[in-house]
Amino acid sequence: MSIMSAKLPIIKEPHPQPLPAGGEGRQSTALAGWGSWGLINNQVDRISSPITIELKGLTMVQVIQGRDINLAQLIDQFGLQRADNEQFFLEWQQDLPELSDLEKQSLNEVKAEYLHLSRYQILKPVVKIVVLFPLLRLAGFYQPPFYIASEEEVRISSQDEGTIVRGRIDILVFHPPFWVLVIKAKRAEYSLEVAIPQALAYMLANVGNDKPTFGFVTNRREFQFIKLTKHDTPRYALSYTLSLNRGDDLDTVVKVLKRLAYLVRNS
Repeated sequence: MSIMSAKLPIIKEPHPQPLPAGGEGRQSTALAGWGSWGLINNQVDRISSPITIELKGLTMVQVIQGRDINLAQLIDQFGLQRADNEQFFLEWQQDLPELSDLEKQSLNEVKAEYLHLSRYQILKPVVKIVVLFPLLRLAGFYQPPFYIASEEEVRISSQDEGTIVRGRIDILVFHPPFWVLVIKAKRAEYSLEVAIPQALAYMLANVGNDKPTFGFVTNRREFQFIKLTKHDTPRYALSYTLSLNRGDDLDTVVKVLKRLAYLVRNS
């Protein structure tokens, strides 16, 4: 697999046409990175087909927008495999920190505000303000050694360079010179299964990092973590789905984020 990259905070590639400021299909968030971390929001290009063809010299190149990628394409064209070892992804389950009473109170406020606002359709910018930003703050990602970038383009190509995947990261949390976390968010009516391939595609663009990359996908009320290692063969695993409406799941989300932040600080 060939990865096209630039300097941090993230890969910058000129897009063939301007990206729209909004759109029904734009809401998506994903969390990725061990030596780096970030929040990703994919812009939707208004094209009639999810796949376009470009000429690269005398070679036909298939271009896929990140929002349209699926697991089958990542497996067939990028060699991605799902890890079947239960020990592969323990970071979201073991040694999670306890939350203070003040942190638990903040999360109760996040739940209450979300439930109040969800009486009407909540657009992505509001989701980020009400749910995602407080979670990132409680996890400590606004403090050293972390930084945040947004609306940056990513582009990866298959090993034979016959397929290119393009997309935009909403927010990338990074710890120079690495990405720490990639976040992808979908609208509430979408299953998280729609966001996972897009998050994985962007995580594959984390160049030159021999540490695991972590991802985080959400549709406002559900959350799921992803771990990706690249080495010889890229492998990934998923956490259980956590829900804002179920027990202390939102507390667990913050605990996992804090755990990942701790691991990066002490790696």
